[in-house]
Amino acid sequence: MLTNKQKKYLRAIGNKKKSLFQIGKDGLSYNLFNTVSDSLEAHELVKVNVLKSCVEDFEELTFDLAANTHSEVVQVIGRTILLYRPSKKHHVIEVPND
Repeated sequence: MLTNKQKKYLRAIGNKKKSLFQIGKDGLSYNLFNTVSDSLEAHELVKVNVLKSCVEDFEELTFDLAANTHSEVVQVIGRTILLYRPSKKHHVIEVPND
């Protein structure tokens, strides 16, 4: 569980990043979960954009994406989700401790 201070730090980093993934009319799939999970392992912080053509409920989609990738939702702005999961092999981002 991330603290508010840690989320603030990650939001500042994520603000400069571009979305790596777009979720459209096909919605969520196991292939998407695996790809986002691999990207989280490499980058630790991933931005996902959900297009208006996606018919799934946005809050449910956000919860499912975070749960299936074992990540935490750092921020939701509009239809953009910022996810964080520390890497198991090599840490790219040093999250401050309280």
